[in-house]
Amino acid sequence: MTFPQTVILAAFAGGTIFLGLPVGRVRGLSPAARAALTTAAAGVVLFLIYDVIAQAVAPVDAALEAARAGSGAADFAVDAVALGGGVASGLLSVTSLTQRMSGRARKTALSPQQVALGTATGLGLHNFSEGLAIGQSAATGATTLALILVIGFAMHNATEGFAIGAPLGMGDRPSWGFLGLAGAVGGGPTFMGSLAGFVFVSPVLSILFLGLAAGALVFVFNEMMAASRRFSLPMVTGTALTLGFLVALGTDFVLSAAGA
Repeated sequence: MTFPQTVILAAFAGGTIFLGLPVGRVRGLSPAARAALTTAAAGVVLFLIYDVIAQAVAPVDAALEAARAGSGAADFAVDAVALGGGVASGLLSVTSLTQRMSGRARKTALSPQQVALGTATGLGLHNFSEGLAIGQSAATGATTLALILVIGFAMHNATEGFAIGAPLGMGDRPSWGFLGLAGAVGGGPTFMGSLAGFVFVSPVLSILFLGLAAGALVFVFNEMMAASRRFSLPMVTGTALTLGFLVALGTDFVLSAAGA
């Protein structure tokens, strides 16, 4: 696969995140519907936390097995530090960022716009690692794998757009410009990661960005659940959380069956 072809396909994979964003402009919903949308989005984020951590831990486990066999102890140490440091940095940096966005030490719940941007940031870090996989597959001549990854990540990004947009239903209607910004923050790294992955291969960089994404998404999930609890509709939110998680899990099964 050529570099221009990789650029075009990566832009497509990242661009599908915009498909789910317009849900943030929907108004006139009942409190139960708004609670369900917000918590379903949290269910998607919950699955992504699991998915990201699983992807990050796999190469660290492989390095650990190699170290136990008598080789690669240094590789395991580097990978483990990248993972642990990434998770910690992702969680703490997004916490610090949201405090700065509010202009003071956080004493109240975040606004829907802040939650949306925090979600987009976490997903963007995750999508950078996905872009690395696309670029590396294309650069090494694994064209079929690269195409499967593009299709799979494009499907995932569409659901991620919903996770960004759904919490916006609880505040003022966001402008199209704000949705465009959130989409660029969340989906743009897929494109940038593919460019980086085409130029050089770095498993440690992928682990680091997956760790950063996991930490950021843990923060986002906590904020989404705090928002959903304010509706005082435990059965509605519990059901929506379950459905959001299962839909994201089902999408992943479909992608796995296709070879992604």
